[in-house]
Amino acid sequence: MKKFLKQQVDFKYLDLNGHYKFMQNIYEIEELIKIISKLPGLGPKSAKRIILKLISNRERILKPLAKILNETFNNISRCDVCGSLRNNDKCQNCSILNKKTKRICVVEDIADQWSIESSNIFDGYFHILGGTLDSSPGSKESLLLNSLISRIEKEKIEEVILATSATVEGQTTAYYIRDKLKGLSVEISKLGQGLPVGGEIENLDDGTLHSAFKNRSALKADSD
Repeated sequence: MKKFLKQQVDFKYLDLNGHYKFMQNIYEIEELIKIISKLPGLGPKSAKRIILKLISNRERILKPLAKILNETFNNISRCDVCGSLRNNDKCQNCSILNKKTKRICVVEDIADQWSIESSNIFDGYFHILGGTLDSSPGSKESLLLNSLISRIEKEKIEEVILATSATVEGQTTAYYIRDKLKGLSVEISKLGQGLPVGGEIENLDDGTLHSAFKNRSALKADSD
């Protein structure tokens, strides 16, 4: 009897440490583990704990989660004008016009937009690239640069702030955008002191973001 109990304990220990061969062969659970493990910061061990929590709370967590995930899949998409998130009705980032200054902040992804918005340092427009030149699916085309140019002209934008990360990819993208905007009557600037080399916008605290925006500098085009 003691040997049997020890085997049960060993089974649970192995199960929590990511050994698939000791698990129950349940297709849905295995697929959930694979999918959840793809989320940032999660692996098979964390995925299993999440799944057990969901199954243990079917009515309180699992059912409403499944419902809202289905609604999100059907209703939420990327805006093809500004690159932010929109529902089927409208894009809030594009529709709120009267409270914005004539500046547009260009960021790599939506997490960067959320970080800057929460810091209350910027009250202008946002343009979300969806990545960098090297990381974006379709690269240059998916960055919505033609849409950015149209927005600058339509909204009579006075300044474009390139708030890309201080990585090689982020800076390469910033200079590429600068060259694409050459010829437009708009000031182009980049974030200044306070943005550490290799730093990503979404990981910066509010104080660092304030310093980076306050100390932004002009990004002039190279002379031909």
